[in-house]
Amino acid sequence: MASMVTFLAKTPIPTTPFPNTLKSDPFPRSRLSFPLFAAPRRAARAIRSRRIACGLIEPDEGQLVNLVVPAGPAREGRRREAAALPKVRLSRVDLEWVHVLSEGWASPLQGFMRESEFLQALHFNSLRLPDGSVVNMSIPIVLAIDDAQKKAIGNQRKVALVDANNKLVAILSDIEIYKHNKEERIARTWGTTAEGLPYIKEAIKNAGNWLIGGDLEVIEPIKYNDGLDQYRLSPVELREEFLRRNADAVFAFQLRNPVHNGHALLMTDTRKRLLEMGYRNPILLLHPLGGFTKADDVPLSWRMKQHEKVLEEGVLDPETTVVAIFPSPMHYAGPTEVQWHAKSRINAGANFYIVGRDPAGMKHPKEDRDLYDADHGKKVLSMAPGLEKLNILPFKVAAYNVKKQKMDFFDPYRPQDFVFISGTKMRDLAQNRKDPPDGFMCPGGWKVLVEYYETLLETVSNGAVAHFPGARKLGAFKQQ
Repeated sequence: MASMVTFLAKTPIPTTPFPNTLKSDPFPRSRLSFPLFAAPRRAARAIRSRRIACGLIEPDEGQLVNLVVPAGPAREGRRREAAALPKVRLSRVDLEWVHVLSEGWASPLQGFMRESEFLQALHFNSLRLPDGSVVNMSIPIVLAIDDAQKKAIGNQRKVALVDANNKLVAILSDIEIYKHNKEERIARTWGTTAEGLPYIKEAIKNAGNWLIGGDLEVIEPIKYNDGLDQYRLSPVELREEFLRRNADAVFAFQLRNPVHNGHALLMTDTRKRLLEMGYRNPILLLHPLGGFTKADDVPLSWRMKQHEKVLEEGVLDPETTVVAIFPSPMHYAGPTEVQWHAKSRINAGANFYIVGRDPAGMKHPKEDRDLYDADHGKKVLSMAPGLEKLNILPFKVAAYNVKKQKMDFFDPYRPQDFVFISGTKMRDLAQNRKDPPDGFMCPGGWKVLVEYYETLLETVSNGAVAHFPGARKLGAFKQQ
């Protein structure tokens, strides 16, 4: 997983330079043909000599999709129309996908995939547009229904989508219903049909045997009312914020884990390098994943508290950092899914995307090994169809430098000076209220993690079932 590179790296990984070309360069004839990190001064002189153009990268197909019905008569008309339509109830994950689609993260997709779009995503990781061009789309965005729902819909051309409380969410029009071959979908998306993959268990295994696609009209903006909606900025809102800050480059960093000082070192070093290349005001998009995650990941609310402390304590500069929530559910589908993560950031305005070791990966659910090759994610991103305009920035590996007593970029010539702190070690420290080495994480951020694991301790002690590594250990600790 991208955000855990310093936790999970078991062996030194060679440092990779910046890409050889600036893919989002508005002047393709003058693209650079040498490694930018390997020769920053030379790169900076070359870029300054022809001036870097300000302006954000274009979204796929040139404009963002907005599927929310405008407030007023049009919205009220849709509500009246929906009252007479067959209803399809959305799961939690379905609702997250409605959110993603409605704001244009999947532009130019106009709704849940029809069969032709589903097959292209499944087999080609891309969609071919009417003009013959290709956009990346590596993850099928689909809505499943069961036999009873299919029968109830009959020959209708529209259905109403409702949430768990039967509140109207959207209308799906010009619908197409087609077979949901779960085994094929799972095998091609994850590269395995092994039991125990979290998204499959949550959203596919018990889903219906049919998929329904069509054009989506969302009645009103999706809100969760969990105290975090102010962080859920749409691609349009993010672009407005980047323009307000006069950004001439945006580099995105996705994570689903707490930020430690190794992450911060990577992000601040990336900004420094971009400045050396000639950009005047590169802005960091710190973009934690906010949809479905597996049970042992730190919940979003706690991650956001921790991220707030990182900015409050100056580990990252609030003036050059935008923290926002990415609403997509997490598949843990490795190189296939990381393409979706990168593609969606193009639509948000990012022209640089930081990718690390085993992005969107996880341990094999049945065997003691990683599910995917740790280097395949960044390699796939460099070749993926439809991502040519995005600059991929591979991680430089960070570890704890015992001599400097802080996180530092790993030096393979001095391995004895570095310690790789695993995720298990970090959890053990937090669960047992022990401090990490000085300089590993800002104090306020670490305190948030300790508080989170204390809440789990209370959950276990109260007899509730907790599905996360160390749950039994927490119970044992409580009894001591």
